[in-house]
Amino acid sequence: MQGEPLKRYGWDAHFESGFASVWKNGLEPGRILEESRQRFRVYTANGELWAEVSGRFRFKTVARENFPAVGDWLALRLLPGEDRAVVEGVLPRKSQFIRKVAGKQTEAQVVGANMDWVFVMMSLNQDFSARRLERYLVLAWESGASPVVILSKSDLCDDKEAAVARIRREAGGVPVHAISALTGEGLDELCAYLTTGKTIALLGSSGVGKSTLVNEFLGSPSLKTQPIRAHDDCGRHTTTTRQLLLLPGGAMVLDTPGMRELQLWEAKDGMQMAFEEIEVWASRCRFRDCIHQHEPGCAVREAIAAGTLDEKRFQSYEKLKREMKHLALKQNGLAERLEKQRWKKFSRLAKDKAFARWKGE
Repeated sequence: MQGEPLKRYGWDAHFESGFASVWKNGLEPGRILEESRQRFRVYTANGELWAEVSGRFRFKTVARENFPAVGDWLALRLLPGEDRAVVEGVLPRKSQFIRKVAGKQTEAQVVGANMDWVFVMMSLNQDFSARRLERYLVLAWESGASPVVILSKSDLCDDKEAAVARIRREAGGVPVHAISALTGEGLDELCAYLTTGKTIALLGSSGVGKSTLVNEFLGSPSLKTQPIRAHDDCGRHTTTTRQLLLLPGGAMVLDTPGMRELQLWEAKDGMQMAFEEIEVWASRCRFRDCIHQHEPGCAVREAIAAGTLDEKRFQSYEKLKREMKHLALKQNGLAERLEKQRWKKFSRLAKDKAFARWKGE
């Protein structure tokens, strides 16, 4: 029904099935390429057009993470004679980046959807942080896509081999590639991920070289880049919008703005994958409810004492667990508020219908 054009953008049996579950006469599938002020540039079998969510969709959708995001496949109602469409539904996602919105507000934000690979980018300069890498890997694993660690600016690292070896141990089996846009080192290794119909998301702080890498993939300087600050090796914010770009080889790349603040939303599976060795040691403790402090038979403390487990990494693991526990309490309160909002909407709709019937009489 949709033909080859959509397959080029990642359309497959998963989305075919999802579309069939919401299909109505006149609806067409399309994928979001860019979001701009609650409007979406969408690719369809008929070409690109702009779309907005329908009033019905907006009314029945309360949670922010259920709204469309870049990379989503949509069910669209095309407007006759216009290059515009209305979003009637979001097809079930294969994967998604969900983070807590920046600031004190307890709300989820979908950064991108339907990625196959997540390139977690860190620069090999003085701004490198093992703790930040752990947090990004938790988010990448939790998304449902497969993470790959990309170490940019390898030409700025004095002992690259030692640094890469250490990061490979900390990454727990995740592929690690050191690259340099300046020298071209390691770029050819990334071609194995750039296959037709696959989507790669770039995740990393400002200035790690995401836009530079995208330009390398595109073969032209399509995205603006800025140099890092010399005094602290930190980057400047270049990308300001999320967009899905089709590469010459047929793959797609989801370029996201650098995240000044990265707060997790849900991370149970991501924690297990990113800290797999700690989970294994914890399973060997004598007591199931061991909190790894002073309990007898604590395999985690024994591993730390023996030098088998890095204590800083364990402390980071415990910190993230406390953060997730605290966030879970806030999420429970959010769920109650959303349920109240939903019932208020239903109540208001019922009153409007009753008034319309009374007026009709």
